[in-house]
Amino acid sequence: MDGMPRTDMPWWRWRTNVRSALHMLSDPVFQQECWLSGRPGYGDVTDAVYRLVEDTWLDNWSADKYIGTIFRDAQEAALVDVAVLRVLRIMHQVGADAPVAAYLEHQGWPEAVRAARDAHVLLASNDGDDPDLPPGSLDVLAAALRTA
Repeated sequence: MDGMPRTDMPWWRWRTNVRSALHMLSDPVFQQECWLSGRPGYGDVTDAVYRLVEDTWLDNWSADKYIGTIFRDAQEAALVDVAVLRVLRIMHQVGADAPVAAYLEHQGWPEAVRAARDAHVLLASNDGDDPDLPPGSLDVLAAALRTA
């Protein structure tokens, strides 16, 4: 997230968490190589969902509420809403404590990945970042959250 502006969005830390989650949820290669294999330092599906909704409460209301604070415009908010709904639907069906494989094998997972990818690409591009770089580790995320 090197190109991401740090001061132009009032709640940039929340945006950073949402972007990290969407990035991981949108990358099937990452999911196979890191989550499915249990690679340390990247968490799992539940960790990503938690980052997506923990501070924002996007599991309870629309991302529209955060236009101008976390999201730049209605297009970003709309794509995030779709991604959140698709991922949460699967989480509720398989359970928050399910193994990673249960998510990746769910018939709705490809649609959830696609929705997360659409949101990730727009947010990363709007922040001047390359959306095709692999997701950073949780340590990279923590370092980004400490900087201003």
